[in-house]
Amino acid sequence: MNYQLDAFMTIVVAVFVLLVGALVVNKIGILKKYNIPEPVAGGLVAAVITYILFQQFNVTVNFDANIQQVFMLMFFTSVGLSASLGKLKEGGKSLILFLGCVVIFVLIQNAVGVSLAKVLGLDPLIGLITGSVTLTGGHGTAGAWGSIFENTYGIEGAVVLGMASATFGLVIGGMMGGPVAKFLIRRYALANEITSDAQRQEIPSAKNTAPFEYPLETRLITANDAVKTLGMFAICISFAYFMTAIAKGQWFELPSFVWALMCGVILRNVLEHGFKVEMFDRCIDVFGNASLALFLSMALMSLQLWLLADLAGPLVIILIVQTVVLALYMYFVTFRVMGKNYDAAVLCAGQCGVNLGATPTAIANIQAVTNSYGPSHKAFLIIPLTGAFFIDIVNAVVIQTLTRFLG
Repeated sequence: MNYQLDAFMTIVVAVFVLLVGALVVNKIGILKKYNIPEPVAGGLVAAVITYILFQQFNVTVNFDANIQQVFMLMFFTSVGLSASLGKLKEGGKSLILFLGCVVIFVLIQNAVGVSLAKVLGLDPLIGLITGSVTLTGGHGTAGAWGSIFENTYGIEGAVVLGMASATFGLVIGGMMGGPVAKFLIRRYALANEITSDAQRQEIPSAKNTAPFEYPLETRLITANDAVKTLGMFAICISFAYFMTAIAKGQWFELPSFVWALMCGVILRNVLEHGFKVEMFDRCIDVFGNASLALFLSMALMSLQLWLLADLAGPLVIILIVQTVVLALYMYFVTFRVMGKNYDAAVLCAGQCGVNLGATPTAIANIQAVTNSYGPSHKAFLIIPLTGAFFIDIVNAVVIQTLTRFLG
């Protein structure tokens, strides 16, 4: 039996999942101790419930995919609208260094996947699917490339395999970020845990904050600011849908969220620097954080965990090895390259999402860590830009190059 929930019921369930996530994290000490994001905790509870319904009662619950995409586009639009040229410059050398660490790991990720596939007697392209196609690319890239692998290269079940691999990455990426950062922070005594709200620092002015920073702080906004900001979001999302339709099948075809992000960057800087329009960063931040929480909870509660149960043993081995390799890489490379300090530890939590999950997971990871240990302005500057924009372009080039070579 199949139940299809409409957009409004999907939002209702997503909000309930967020409330459950907050309750679970606060009540289960180990989740709070290791900074597991609330949308991840609540989403996994919902995913387990849907899994039990499927296995025991043959009941499936499908949520509205369109409203989930809208919140995803709102999240990426907020990243673009927050990308002031001044803040891009502020990222400077650190942004380049972190991007370099992430890009190098994309190459390592594919080398590990392809090598293990060959050792286990699988097609090397399957190793690519369990590499950056799904783990760095996420579900969107997995779906797009899965059909290509099936139709062009004859890899049967590539779409299902890709979705299962991306699901594994999304779950592990969300569960791994907090513990990795906590381990580094405690091992090197980088920061003390915040024990009460009274100890939290007051939020600086909008000019001194980065996207998604201080998510728990109250931001004062007006109805007029909210309406204007919603208008900018609508422009970017409409542009994304328009360009997705125009570019379909063309050499410049890109995922919808990339068009939304690009439009946000252009709109922000044209209005701010060309027409001297004051931007409503507090509104952008509120809408961005809200859409992030709702999208992530929807993504996780929509996971079909039975896809993971269908993964063959060799593929599980590849994915586990990928996770271990990322953990070692962050400890021996990223953490040290980025300065071996608190910001570096938080960036490692973000990289768990970037290279093993999705950009929203990366943001949720660093929010969970900074909520417990204090702000990391550098991480909030670098992670959204790296995970939501630069890495997708790099990953697309790497995938195209390797498929031509391996195919």
